[in-house]
Amino acid sequence: MPLLAPTLDHLRALVACDTRNPPRAIGTRGIFDVIRAALPGFAVEVIDHGAGAVSCLAVRGRPTVLFNVHLDTVPDSPHWSADPHVLRVDGERAVGLGACDIKGAAAALLAAANVTDGDAAFLFTSDEEANDPRCVAAFLERRLPFEAVIVAEPTQAEAVLAHRGISSVLMRFAGRAGHASGRQDPAASALHQAMRWGNRALDHVESLAHARFGGLTGLRFNIGRVEGGIKANMIAPTAELRFGFRPLPSMDIDALLATFAGLAEPAAAEFAETFRGPSLPAGDIADAEDKRLAARDVADALGLPIGNAVDFWTESSLFSQGGYTSFVYGPGDIAQAHTADEWVALEQLERYAESIVRIIGGQR
Repeated sequence: MPLLAPTLDHLRALVACDTRNPPRAIGTRGIFDVIRAALPGFAVEVIDHGAGAVSCLAVRGRPTVLFNVHLDTVPDSPHWSADPHVLRVDGERAVGLGACDIKGAAAALLAAANVTDGDAAFLFTSDEEANDPRCVAAFLERRLPFEAVIVAEPTQAEAVLAHRGISSVLMRFAGRAGHASGRQDPAASALHQAMRWGNRALDHVESLAHARFGGLTGLRFNIGRVEGGIKANMIAPTAELRFGFRPLPSMDIDALLATFAGLAEPAAAEFAETFRGPSLPAGDIADAEDKRLAARDVADALGLPIGNAVDFWTESSLFSQGGYTSFVYGPGDIAQAHTADEWVALEQLERYAESIVRIIGGQR
């Protein structure tokens, strides 16, 4: 079935819509008008959750599987070689902002819906890139009776059953300003406190290098920002540090946070988690393994190839935490996401669209 041409037509219209996030200026029109027009025969509900978070639930018939895809993109960089909101087909690639992450999947869903008449349900959201998942949270509150939720992210058209969680943390250290020429109390400099904490944290992360779950190994950890102090010959009275880590599904985020907080000597003036996303599957290690096997059964029943676990985080974990069997499945390679001249392979788009047609069924 020739699905590539209509998929590219829909992708061209979606890429033309500016859904960069930030600035979180997405409303209920624009791209959601495009979605409405592309889904005749669907009951379409668009809800504004505030702060640029808009969800669109489109349902036809009585489906048991929900497909979820976010429509927001990261901002474009100055390194784009052409207008990022004009889709270009370059050889075997479709190039445009969001083409890979993840408007290509949205376009394929629209194309598949228009050549089938089977039961189908799509949840389009606009706040995935904001680390403030209002759309999914509002959906979960409704407890709609779907048996599984398939979340579109770039997985090279393979079903991904497990990925890491994510936690972001803000730390503040307090010292005492003074002249740097004299002998210092080890706790006098807030920056020295931060650096010593960083060394202890890195040593702890290294001690977890052999932990494993579903093909993933170790704890991913990054100190992303440190700032503070005044000048080289002054003891730093304050310092701020931001770090993040990505645990395995078998790791306890709260226990890790407590350990990291306890590594500060003296205790940090502030230690605050600013964002958390659970691992996929969500739950303790025994529960997570049961959920992973349940997701594999669904993917097998739908005839989808099973891929390896991945390091990046997705909102599939939120659906898993909310009680749904969920996994990640979409066209494209994560290596192309968030890059200048972002692209998705045409073969991936077509293969993904064909699989959606097969799942929905009832071809026209």
